Amino acid sequence: MTSESSFEEFINYIFDSRVYNYPSRRYLRDADNPLEVYDDDEFRKRYRLNKDSVVHILLPLLTNNINENDRGLPLTPILRVLIALRFYATGNFQIVCGDLHKISQSVVSKTVANISKRLALKSRQFIKFPALNERVETKRKFYRIAGFPGVIGCIDCTHIPIKNPSRARGEIFRNRKGWFSINVQIICGPQMEIYDIVVRWPGSVHDSRIFNNSRCCLRFEEGDLVGILVGDSGYAQTGFMYTPVLNPQTDPEHRYNRAHLLTRNIIERVNGVLKRRFACLCRKLQNSTPNTCNIIVSCAVLHNICLMTNEPELNPEIELENVPVPNTQDSSRGSIIRSAFISRHFS
Repeated sequence: MTSESSFEEFINYIFDSRVYNYPSRRYLRDADNPLEVYDDDEFRKRYRLNKDSVVHILLPLLTNNINENDRGLPLTPILRVLIALRFYATGNFQIVCGDLHKISQSVVSKTVANISKRLALKSRQFIKFPALNERVETKRKFYRIAGFPGVIGCIDCTHIPIKNPSRARGEIFRNRKGWFSINVQIICGPQMEIYDIVVRWPGSVHDSRIFNNSRCCLRFEEGDLVGILVGDSGYAQTGFMYTPVLNPQTDPEHRYNRAHLLTRNIIERVNGVLKRRFACLCRKLQNSTPNTCNIIVSCAVLHNICLMTNEPELNPEIELENVPVPNTQDSSRGSIIRSAFISRHFS
């Protein structure tokens, strides 16, 4: 053996990573792959969607330039998506860290914020009213429920609990039950699909004020949306918003109220299914206000994706807290509009 070859072998030897027992980079984060570990039912229970929906819908939707600088240890795109889905399903950072090993709580928090923002930006792709040529069929589906004609959507607000956002502005987020919340307006369709969502108002704001300041109200006023919204007595009766008769006296008024109640029951079901499916909406969200709003919108997007992919509803394991809304006094014009409607359709 020549001296030159001996020298080269020595250099190769001292720089061989096995001598110094350097860990290989690919083994620093050796978490189990949930797509392989869980069967279909277990995966759906943990992440609320089936594997095909995650891989073929969410992953392409959210993974464009998704990698960030994680100090040399980037999470894979699929793991980022699963971290966010697991948080939406539980609302607990510690559970996510326990289920997906070797990931710190700070990384989980940043990942949830990032995925939620990306998903919220896609909301108009999944949350929208039916196209013009589909609205007649929407009215037919609503009519089949209880015989209430012309309905294009059901509206209600639901309170999402949050931590006190700040000492200076915290009290405006305190709702009528005394806890801090964001008052979220949802309009849904006959098959529980979400058509519109407004996520920006503090818990102390009245439902009718949220609607009157929404883009959806403007679309009805300008004639872009034609039809009837069915809402509870927290809204004012108008030419497109129909509310129950508070003190029905006649048989037509009783028939109207019954049809109204059965039709409006759909929005109550939507709120229940949404919160059971994504339990983070029932826990007190500890995130900043912008991140909280993104999380809520993301859950609405995922709700519609679950309907698209025929995901089953979860059993009612969570007791929902309803915040009572004071009755809104109808104007004389609103009462006349409703009376004429009852006389025409329920006499």
